[in-house]
Amino acid sequence: LIWKSNRAEVQYKTGERDKRLFTSLSVLIMAAIGGVSMYLATARLLPCLRRRTTIYGGYQKSRRVLAASTEQIERVRNFEDINNERFAKKKKEETEEVKPNVYSNPDEIPDVEEGKKSLNDYFEECKVLIRSNQNGPPRWFSPLDCSSSSPVSPLLLFLPGIDGTGLGLIMHHHKLSKMFNIWCLNIPVKDRTPFPELVKLVESTVRSENYRSPNKPIYLVGETLGACLALTVAARNPDIDLVLILSNPATSFSRSALQPLIPLLDIMKSPMQPLIPMLEIMPDHFPLNPSYLLSLATGSLPQPIGELSQDLVTISSYLPVLADILPSGTLQWKLDLLKSGAASANSCLHAIKAQMMILFSGRDQLLPSQEESKRLRKAFPDSEIRMLEESGHFLFLYEYIVSRWIITATGPVMLSTMEDGKVVRGLAGIPSNGPVLFVGYHMLLGIETIPLVAQFLIERDIGVRGIAHPALFERIKDRTFPEPEPSDFDVLRIMGGVPVSPGNFYKLMSSKSHVLLYPGGAREACHRKGEEYKLFWPEQSEFVRMAARFGAKIIPFGVVGEDDIAEIILDYNDQMKIPWQREQIESLTKRMSGVRSNASGEVANQPMHMPWVLPKFPGRFYYYFGKPIETQGMKVELKDRDKSHQLYLHIKSEVERCIAYLKQKREKDPYRNLLSRLIYQATHSSISVSEIPTFDLFD
Repeated sequence: LIWKSNRAEVQYKTGERDKRLFTSLSVLIMAAIGGVSMYLATARLLPCLRRRTTIYGGYQKSRRVLAASTEQIERVRNFEDINNERFAKKKKEETEEVKPNVYSNPDEIPDVEEGKKSLNDYFEECKVLIRSNQNGPPRWFSPLDCSSSSPVSPLLLFLPGIDGTGLGLIMHHHKLSKMFNIWCLNIPVKDRTPFPELVKLVESTVRSENYRSPNKPIYLVGETLGACLALTVAARNPDIDLVLILSNPATSFSRSALQPLIPLLDIMKSPMQPLIPMLEIMPDHFPLNPSYLLSLATGSLPQPIGELSQDLVTISSYLPVLADILPSGTLQWKLDLLKSGAASANSCLHAIKAQMMILFSGRDQLLPSQEESKRLRKAFPDSEIRMLEESGHFLFLYEYIVSRWIITATGPVMLSTMEDGKVVRGLAGIPSNGPVLFVGYHMLLGIETIPLVAQFLIERDIGVRGIAHPALFERIKDRTFPEPEPSDFDVLRIMGGVPVSPGNFYKLMSSKSHVLLYPGGAREACHRKGEEYKLFWPEQSEFVRMAARFGAKIIPFGVVGEDDIAEIILDYNDQMKIPWQREQIESLTKRMSGVRSNASGEVANQPMHMPWVLPKFPGRFYYYFGKPIETQGMKVELKDRDKSHQLYLHIKSEVERCIAYLKQKREKDPYRNLLSRLIYQATHSSISVSEIPTFDLFD
């Protein structure tokens, strides 16, 4: 890290300002649940989550930050003095023409996983940081591995938790740096700045940057203690456009398992007594014993040190680093900060107007986060609150496996068609360059979507953008069962899904995206008993002429496997015979958006209901992508409605053909059952799920 110092007076102004739409709620969820099998949540898939990126793919030129800034408590960095030339070019850069959508061309996609860091990197960089800077006041730094976009990119201020290092987002720098200018607050080990002074430091930076760029939001990402700082600053500055993303706020500190440590540390008055000897005499059930500390870093539940897994044993080598980060004197001071920070934040919750997302850990062993989530949900009814059930306290140091179990359970088999008509296993027949439009059958509850999108990313580095019912993107106030929670569809939004509309379809096509479209929509996904694999498409073409306008390749596809996963026990017809169910369906349908208000027949505005299903022991999903249909040069020809309709009917018949082929072929698959696949993998350890054999394509 390169540190710079600057002394300048604070300049700011406040006033009434229009609040901008909170469009980036999923950014930190994306960071928190990014991982190997949640690869779909990386920047390569998510142009829609980049604040300075259009929702359909364009982005502005990036450049690399080569230095970090620091800030004295009583003074704040003044960009007018040191960056006049940079901001003089601001208007020119703001009007710079956006680049094409590289997300539609895998060969041009930078490897965003390059430079990705791990928990080990966190500890290693903590060692370097502590050796170079134990004294001195808190200061801001920007990690050297973070590139930033142009000066119009929004500013993200990371406010650390009890560790104070400012490295809590290290595992996500490579993704977040594509969207934000990132500054991290470092509180040195020996620093004893009281909480009110930390508030002034953050507040002065916020006001200075707001004065500099009054039309840009400022993101405050706070972890535990940092969350209390963010809440307090937001309450004191209601007229500044702030977006708060908080992880396990310490507002519940009065009910924390850390409370018993305070009197113990008062007894041990040696200000810098090493933490490890003290920890070693603590019983296993006491907070912050070695086993407990390691469980916080890995998400495991506490267990005796002799029973720790190999991963815990590996991480145990970093216990000395923990001792350097939190010697007993510093730990005592940090607990005092948590106590005063919690009191400050709780006293001003009523004054906070900022938009916010609050993330809670289901296995937080330091704070009662599950209880606190319920309290803050009542205090901030308009905020977005998410509970990450499998995470421990240090939420941002986790990587979650969200879709792996779905892929394992369904064992998807992907077939595609080459230009010469040859059917091959895998996705080699899928064009790399967009626009490409996938048109197919929507299985029960849309359960085929996640394996499809994940497999395209894993095998071809292609981000498929789904067009979905607008109801999946709406926030319903005064929600009642069975109306869905907003979090129920987080994965869909993270995967790049957008609400269905002519305008959105136009923008996706114009950005040369790979687009997933289900003409049968909700009618197919919520079909009745006995309607498996039956298409419910509109009578008139809805997509052919738009695809031809941009010369898109249309790929019809079929998918089967829903009848090997679940069985419908109560469909729409059954539920409408039950009075209380009928009332719920009518109420839910009335509250949610209609899509095809001008249509007639089966696909007209659908009653919103959820079929009751009985899970089965999992079988297997099979996908068959037909030969791409070229529309390049057919724009004029397909303006003729009759010719457009003929192509539409041809595409529909191809989807039906693909489904029929798969239904027949799967009967000869010796690994159609999950148990047979698990046995095969157990005896072939190097084989991935996608490599498990299936039926003979040429039989």
